[in-house]
Amino acid sequence: MNVTITPGLLSGSITPPPSKSQAHRALIAAALAEGVSMLKNVALSQDIQATIRCLEALGASFRWEGDTLAVTGLAGKPAPQGELPLLDCGESGSTLRFLIPIALAVLGGGRFTGHGRLMERPQGPYFDLFREKGIFYEQKDGVLTVHGRLEPGTFSLPGNVSSQFITGLLYALPLLSGDSKILLTTSLESRGYVDMTLDVLDKFGVRVENRDYTSFRIPGNQAFRARDLTVEADWSNAAFWYAAALLESNVDIRGLDTHSTQGDAAIASHYWTLARPADAEIDVSGCPDLVPPLAAMAALRGEELTTRLVNAARLRIKESDRLSTVTEVLNALGAEVEEHDDYLVIHGKDTLPGGVTVSGHNDHRIAMMAAIAATNCDAPVTITGAECVKKSYPNFWEDYEALGGVIARAQV
Repeated sequence: MNVTITPGLLSGSITPPPSKSQAHRALIAAALAEGVSMLKNVALSQDIQATIRCLEALGASFRWEGDTLAVTGLAGKPAPQGELPLLDCGESGSTLRFLIPIALAVLGGGRFTGHGRLMERPQGPYFDLFREKGIFYEQKDGVLTVHGRLEPGTFSLPGNVSSQFITGLLYALPLLSGDSKILLTTSLESRGYVDMTLDVLDKFGVRVENRDYTSFRIPGNQAFRARDLTVEADWSNAAFWYAAALLESNVDIRGLDTHSTQGDAAIASHYWTLARPADAEIDVSGCPDLVPPLAAMAALRGEELTTRLVNAARLRIKESDRLSTVTEVLNALGAEVEEHDDYLVIHGKDTLPGGVTVSGHNDHRIAMMAAIAATNCDAPVTITGAECVKKSYPNFWEDYEALGGVIARAQV
């Protein structure tokens, strides 16, 4: 689907969709528990559907009771299976990286596949561990097979590649027969995502000793306990409405937990940084998903104002190479963005010419960035492949229209 946006400011109240990051974690914890957990405010984005699909393959079951998702857990033990199940992770990096060690812990392995760029995304920290621990892995024809017995012990991995590897181990290691330790060989980035993992684990009765984010001690023989939980509103997607507000739209963002462990709650402080009439530098190592909305804000925060978004190298291995696609799309709209190896330099303007067609690059955050930037363009903007927002925010275009955005859809 292509959408063509007629420029104009937005106005009204908006409640962001449920947190995809928290929902992934709650679903997995509930699936590993004994008994039934009732999870409210779960949005079936494509990534969340992928996690549910894979957890069903491991032996958990799901059913809707009104607006609540009932999860019957497998109590750390899967349903009897023959060959290793095929787990289709869609385009969800969280699903893939979270479930690789979990599948080893509960089933002795699994076969993982995906779509888009997912299977190209690096799994080096796991592969290094697997070679050390004697666990078989093979990636062939778009399928990653892992097989072996995950034993308690020390698991050393870098903290500056992706916190998703740490989260996967934090879920799997409590199920083992003895105590384990995760040792970080470099400083931890994206600390907020690890905090969210630790918070959900605690809610489901799992103990982890956090030693100042340099190591984690995980007692073995633990059991996840079923519980009821309401998923928070999502700060990652709220960031696009923060961007619209900075660009002078009258948007009232509701329903967010200001005490959330979500790392992307940092958008609130970054908003005020960019609202000041001064050059700015923002370290995005702890919140890389905020770069697209921050870039839209920086591109339109006014003449003579320069913004640097630094420590952003991990954006090159997202759904698209986001350092490249952010630069391409915003510059096509008339912005002035300079791409470097691990940072962007953005020279602000008051408005952008627009009047062009840009690709969504099969990347939900790039399409939403373009939509927000289009509010301050001089001429209409067409975004191709706009259905990619379904990955995290299925109702984005409907919410955009509810705020007064004028768009025309074209099926292709």
